[in-house]
Amino acid sequence: MHLLIVEGTHIEAELRRKFGTSHTYDFCPAAAPDLRTRLSAADVGFDLRPWPELHYEQPRQPLFYDTSRASLAALFHKEEPPFGPVFGVCAFPTLLDREVLETSLYRLEDAALLASTCATLGTAYCAVQDQVGLVTPRMVCVLINEACYALQEGSTSVQSLNITLQLGPAHPRGPFEWANQIGVARVFETLEALWQDTHEERYKACALLKTMYLRGSQFELQPL
Repeated sequence: MHLLIVEGTHIEAELRRKFGTSHTYDFCPAAAPDLRTRLSAADVGFDLRPWPELHYEQPRQPLFYDTSRASLAALFHKEEPPFGPVFGVCAFPTLLDREVLETSLYRLEDAALLASTCATLGTAYCAVQDQVGLVTPRMVCVLINEACYALQEGSTSVQSLNITLQLGPAHPRGPFEWANQIGVARVFETLEALWQDTHEERYKACALLKTMYLRGSQFELQPL
């Protein structure tokens, strides 16, 4: 397959590892003047812009949109529905290159097309409910947020908490290392979107995390 990925250079290595060398890849800037031409040559599109717009070109091939911060229902609210099948996917760094692709459906009748598309891409998949944050991004962002609350209370340090929450629950990395790799802005924006969508207290972003987002800063970690 030929994959068109719009604004996906932040996860280029993960995409190539995830889907392998049997496919060809076109990483396209959103402002590319030949975007439409490059889309027409693709078998499947990944539009990873904060507000994806490939459906305006009325393509018929499958499109994957990053629904970590907005559901497909929200993206297409009061919009003309796309001709082709549209799927949600988590495009956060560290959360894409996994054995099972976490994805969602805009139209339930496209379930068979999702299965065939993932089979051609060479990946197992799991269809989850179309909601902000899908499943894994939501859980990871909540973990990071809770770690920020603990840090804000002054009961521990960045380094010790990062190690404790990595080794204790056997997570692949500590919460602050994870936040840095995903991007503090993406974590905060996901929590903010979840809070606006549900108003559940567990999604209310910690003031420390919000300040770091506003300052564009990262957590300072010492090498082990």
